[in-house]
Amino acid sequence: MEKRTEEWLRQSDYDMDTADYMYYGSRYFYAVFMCHLAIEKSLKGLYYERLGQPPPKSHSLIYLLREIGIKPPEEHGRFIVKLNEASIPTRYPDELARVQKDYTENVVKEILAKSKEVVTWIKRQL
Repeated sequence: MEKRTEEWLRQSDYDMDTADYMYYGSRYFYAVFMCHLAIEKSLKGLYYERLGQPPPKSHSLIYLLREIGIKPPEEHGRFIVKLNEASIPTRYPDELARVQKDYTENVVKEILAKSKEVVTWIKRQL
C-alpha cells in the first residue's frame, strides 16, 4: 500500500474517532460532519491507491465514488447519498436549533454505525 494511502486512512480513522467523541459529548451534528469527513478521506485513500494520483479537492462522496469507478452495495450507496446531502447543513448550518433537532442522539447513533460499516467496506476495496 502506498504511503500516502496509509496517511489518508490514518486520518479517516482519526476522524471517525472524533465523530465518536462528538457523539459522546452530545455534539451530534458535528459527529455527522466528522462521519462524512472520515468516509471522504477513506475514499481519497482508495482513489490514490487505485489511480496513483492525488484525489480531487472535492467533498462530494458521490463524485469521488464515480471518479474511482466503484459502486457500493445498495444499502451503502443509499447511506452515502444521504450523508452526502447532510454535508452542507452540518458544515454550515443555517439555523443551529433546526440542525440540532434533525440530528438527535438516536439518529446520529445510527449514522455512526453505518459510517463505520462504509469505511470498513472502502478499506476492503484496497
